[in-house]
Amino acid sequence: MRDIGIGLVGGGYMGKAHAVALSAVGAVFDTPLRPRLQVIAAASPASAEGYRRAYGFARAASDWRDLVADPAVEAVVIASPQATHRAIAEAAFAAGKPVFCEKPLGASLADARAMTAAAEASGLPNMIGFNYVRTPATQFARRLLAEGAIGTVTWFRAEHSEDFLADPALPATWRTSGRANGAMGDLSPHIINCTLALMGPIAEVSARIETVHTTRPGPSGPVAVDNDDQAQIMLRTASGVMGHLFISRVATGRKMGYAYEIHGTKGAIRFDQEDQNALWLYRAEGPNATRGFTRILTGPDHPDYLAFCQGPGHGTGYQDQIIIEARDFLSAIATGQPVWPRFRDGLAVAEVIEAAFLSAASGRWQDVTPA
Repeated sequence: MRDIGIGLVGGGYMGKAHAVALSAVGAVFDTPLRPRLQVIAAASPASAEGYRRAYGFARAASDWRDLVADPAVEAVVIASPQATHRAIAEAAFAAGKPVFCEKPLGASLADARAMTAAAEASGLPNMIGFNYVRTPATQFARRLLAEGAIGTVTWFRAEHSEDFLADPALPATWRTSGRANGAMGDLSPHIINCTLALMGPIAEVSARIETVHTTRPGPSGPVAVDNDDQAQIMLRTASGVMGHLFISRVATGRKMGYAYEIHGTKGAIRFDQEDQNALWLYRAEGPNATRGFTRILTGPDHPDYLAFCQGPGHGTGYQDQIIIEARDFLSAIATGQPVWPRFRDGLAVAEVIEAAFLSAASGRWQDVTPA
């Protein structure tokens, strides 16, 4: 067992989640590498120092370049705004340091391609943070599909819907400006990643993307909203399966609507993140009178559950997903073996998003073109 110096860029919502995960992961999973919280960087000296005290880092930095250059930092976790991801990742790889980057990979497809190229040229461990796909229930769903539990998949639908901007009286913020901050930039990466994980590559899409609330209150009057509130995407996978995605930040009543339904020739699977410790499974077998969806409560027999709790049905939570990510990142560093999802998997998501915007602009089906 040895320790490894971690530098964390960003101390806000996701920065805190990663700091907590890095502090807990060794105890939860008995990892051979134990994180040492070395440097945290934020936008100002005051905020960096505040995060340092709160999370237990050894040093604070107001410039991420100082963090990357620090010889005590052996791996970098990026939890800062997406417009900063590319520069930080490229600098870290150039310095010979593995990188974990929060989603989305970059602020644009060009960023994602450049970051993937830098990661692969370096030969260093790299991962992107798609935490929701790591719940024990969704990991189990992936296993069921791989085992053919529901036969040949015939149809798929999924959504990532929330309501944090459903009220048109909410004021304009950074979230309502810039394509990268819209629902397609913020929410769609998670459910597209889920689709790729469950269904494989996406071959083509037909998308409609819209702004529901075109203005919002500002200090001096109405402010135009220049990014999207919601989208729907018809798709066909490379294996030929038809599917549909819905993405929304204005879905009134939805809090964490990361959900999917998969139909096959021998059964079906349903999942909803608002009930993240349950998976619904239908098997087309036995008498018709007794057929129906079975609610499976996750427990120690499901992936990554036992490390957190010995009791079936007691459940895991959001923070546990981030701890699982930390375990996987440390594993990639310790073994030198890639752990999914890598930067290239984040690039695959960016390619689907770009194809969706092109389709929405042309009104036609659009091929998803890998780099």
